[in-house]
Amino acid sequence: MADDNLWKSKTKPVRSYGTHFTHEENSISENGMWLSGRRDGIDWSDIIVKNGVAYGEVSGIRWGGVRERRVEQGNLDSSSTPVGDYDDPEAILTGHWGKNQHVTAKVFSRNPTDKYFQEVEIRLRSAMAPHQIPGYEVFFRPLKTEKGYAEIVRWGGKLGEWTSLKRYMGPQYGVKDGDVVEATIDGNLIKGFINGIEMISVTDDAYTSGAPGIGFNYGVGETNVDFGFRSFYVETYDD
Repeated sequence: MADDNLWKSKTKPVRSYGTHFTHEENSISENGMWLSGRRDGIDWSDIIVKNGVAYGEVSGIRWGGVRERRVEQGNLDSSSTPVGDYDDPEAILTGHWGKNQHVTAKVFSRNPTDKYFQEVEIRLRSAMAPHQIPGYEVFFRPLKTEKGYAEIVRWGGKLGEWTSLKRYMGPQYGVKDGDVVEATIDGNLIKGFINGIEMISVTDDAYTSGAPGIGFNYGVGETNVDFGFRSFYVETYDD
């Protein structure tokens, strides 16, 4: 587990939650535990739960289908700004959560492909309201090749308003089916882990509170059903 000794030294969690996504829903709710991107955020896409997996609905088509293009992904030159809809399927937990957060999730992946930029995303200190999803995102590409990557991003709130804080590429930064990914935020330090090994970290002071959540990249065509999460667990603290 990520920073196991650090998190064990914490006092009783402010709030925790876990799920294996056993209840099928066309827009994730789990009895009101989750806000979902299209249903509650309006500008984004929803997360679906089926066959024990949480995954994103087909996205990137409601605004004209503009596919993602970024310098870091090698499909845009260095003088250009990112292009795309960025209506990612997103879900954020409701209510108050401790500011220091530790999320663990098990990856589902089948038929991995480099045709699309599939991503499994963990949200930290995030919020959701109509036309607004500010917060942090730690994510990994389900691809164990040189085109795999891990990244930490800060969302400003509005659709397409985000800043990449750090990104690493290579097969060691991608994930496969059954891998356990983790994301933590403690103070201003954000970290991402694969199977208990720290892969990426960065410091940022933009957000000091918010809720955990999950998300998946938009614009992956009908491969949206090929990647997601099998489970999710979070503990949060205020010390």
